[in-house]
Amino acid sequence: MRFLNPMKNWQFQTMMLLCIIVWAMAFPFIKISLEGGLSFINLTIMRFLVVCITFLILLFLKNNLFSKLQKKDILPIFLLGFFGVIVYHLGLNYGEQLVSPGAASLIIATIPIFVVILAILFLKERIGIVKIIGIILGLSGVVIISIWGRENTTLDFRYLLAAFAILMAAIMGSVYTIAGKKLLTRYNALSLTVYAMLLGSIGLLPFVLFSSNLFQQISNMSLTVWGAVIFLGLFSTVIGYIIWYIALEIKAASDISVYLYAIPVLSTIISYFLFEDQITYFFIIGGILVILGLALVNKKNMAKN
Repeated sequence: MRFLNPMKNWQFQTMMLLCIIVWAMAFPFIKISLEGGLSFINLTIMRFLVVCITFLILLFLKNNLFSKLQKKDILPIFLLGFFGVIVYHLGLNYGEQLVSPGAASLIIATIPIFVVILAILFLKERIGIVKIIGIILGLSGVVIISIWGRENTTLDFRYLLAAFAILMAAIMGSVYTIAGKKLLTRYNALSLTVYAMLLGSIGLLPFVLFSSNLFQQISNMSLTVWGAVIFLGLFSTVIGYIIWYIALEIKAASDISVYLYAIPVLSTIISYFLFEDQITYFFIIGGILVILGLALVNKKNMAKN
């Protein structure tokens, strides 16, 4: 089912620009929320409170857009949502306590690389030498960014742990993509994402029930932090994903994936001006390797086109 009538090229480009901006701004807005007093767990809870409320309203008002949820899929979708969405955000939020938004966005950008790796390991897919080189370049870029990409080159275990948490988030994102393939035969992409986020968010209930500081932190939230959390939930999650799936109905994923390369670049620029994060030579080298690796991994097989 199509969301919109055929749109003009400038309308499509404007829509994609909006998607890139709201996704790129998510990384610095996470940092703003964390520095504003929310723990990485409570930030995840508050973000998905906004997401769940919005998606429940959307389900009620636009039920015809969604595939019917089947009982047999409730547990698989819960697990998919909890690990592929909630654990992803917990890892990202934990990591951004120490890692800059620009570096975090570059590490997260490697999700397509891990999708290919998991497809090789579990789906027995074959890949060519170009994608192998892309994987090596992309992962090399992550190592450079994680170890030497910041101004202070002294190895810090806490910083490395934070970078590792973001890397685990990227792997969880790739697990979501691979594990969700079978379910996409019964659900459209938007439906699966909405159900995964709603059901996966149930896994946050123990954190809510046993949190000793959630309500205290909420009561101390400034307007800036409230704005950041609402932006993360409403714009970076709900609107960003809806735009993405509208785009997928208009063009192939391989045609629009190139837009994603701009996200870490924009996040780095925003982070530089908001937090005065230093952009080192090693950071630039690592970033170039990640983006080049992504380009090679996503490169179309010319023999099939």
